[in-house]
Amino acid sequence: MTPSEPETDGAAPGPSAGERQKVRLQVFDRRSSLNKDGSRTHIVPADVKGRFTRARHAGFLFLMGIWAALPWIPIEGHPAVFLDVPARRFYLFGASLNAQDFWLAFFLLSGVLFGLFLLAATLGRAWCAWACPQTVFLEGLFRPIERLLEGPRNTHLARDAAPMSLDKLWRKVVKHTLFVGMALLVAHVFLAYFVSVPSLFTMISDGPAAHPAAFAWTSAVGLVFYGNFAFFREQLCLVVCPYGRLQSTLADDDSWVVGYDEARGEPRGKGVRREGLGACIDCNRCVVVCPTGIDIRNGQQIDCIGCTQCIDACDEVMDKTHQPRGLVRYDSLRGLRGEKRRWLRPRLAFYGVLGLLGAAVTFAAVRSREPVHAQLLRLPGSPYILEREGEREITRNQFELHLVNPSDARLEVSITYTTDAPEAEVLGAREVTLEGGEDRHVVIVVRASTAPGNDHSRLFVRLAIPDEDSRTLEAPVLGPAR
Repeated sequence: MTPSEPETDGAAPGPSAGERQKVRLQVFDRRSSLNKDGSRTHIVPADVKGRFTRARHAGFLFLMGIWAALPWIPIEGHPAVFLDVPARRFYLFGASLNAQDFWLAFFLLSGVLFGLFLLAATLGRAWCAWACPQTVFLEGLFRPIERLLEGPRNTHLARDAAPMSLDKLWRKVVKHTLFVGMALLVAHVFLAYFVSVPSLFTMISDGPAAHPAAFAWTSAVGLVFYGNFAFFREQLCLVVCPYGRLQSTLADDDSWVVGYDEARGEPRGKGVRREGLGACIDCNRCVVVCPTGIDIRNGQQIDCIGCTQCIDACDEVMDKTHQPRGLVRYDSLRGLRGEKRRWLRPRLAFYGVLGLLGAAVTFAAVRSREPVHAQLLRLPGSPYILEREGEREITRNQFELHLVNPSDARLEVSITYTTDAPEAEVLGAREVTLEGGEDRHVVIVVRASTAPGNDHSRLFVRLAIPDEDSRTLEAPVLGPAR
């Protein structure tokens, strides 16, 4: 007789594996935080301690520290991350970019995207549990404030269910006041990424009337943060975020997930251990600590963000009942079935190669950028203008040389004009000084004779920058065919 078929002494047999699977499928038919009538259950997770919880909170502090420090850290005279949208200048860890470099964002985002795909295929929802800003701010900032004022889960739920009292009122008022303050603080730090820290302090000291756009932006973002972290919470992960929806396609049976060892835990039984029962004592502790309110014992669910709180909770129970840890653990679906996990598989190679390719192209493109962006364009209007000088017929072509200095250094650009048009003269600036981030439009006029072959002539513009290789642009010089 196997452990899944215990003696019942004539009692009715327990549910079969098929019946348990049917129950699990019924559970999947609705979201864990939504009731059958469509109303939402406000989830208050219980406190939990353990190795993963300590590691996650240490990671949250580290990530929030880096996030808050980046606008302060100077690299080559600018903040480590500074997105100066009005000036169309972007500073990323020493690299100075402008609007003409926006195409690099495709390769950068592609590399990040496939990096997340690789992470999901390897470690499941590790990003959601350990590094997603939604999780970091909620569990690292807002949830601790709530626990401090509302107390443990049972106390919190009992107070919410009780009639309004002075004790309940002051706790709610103070909690939401702190939530609003924390949301505005987060919004101001985000604003520093776009205006720089000195400008942020200037705006704060000048007051909202002096900077209405920045004030409105910060207030709106702060309101969104407050509504999200005070009320919406796990619904962002379950309803809005597309990354969770992609997990079923990104992960496979070899990806690490937070899972329940059904073979070891079933059948469940409360209280003192009895022969023939599994390791799970059905204490429900893994459920009450879950921030999305699911029961991990029902198998893999879209609501699970892999936060590992159920692992710490179950390990604590296993210690108290003198059983080995790992009933709920990090493992692959193969491992939970007792099979050997495969580390090397095609999808990992595919995601990894694409991620590295995106990162490599971005790095190479940034490193190989030209010192000056230059475009030679024909001015709008007629392609050429016919003029007459006495008995001589002249064609006039007008061009515009657009120069952009993407760096922060001052550049001296020497311009040399040549053309194979007959009897031609070229009018245009010969020296141009570009300050850091400056762009300049140089008008060029080519006056040439309308002799035969003029319609095949070309203008050559050579750009020379000290300590840099010269570059030549060209454009056709048009005229009437003869």
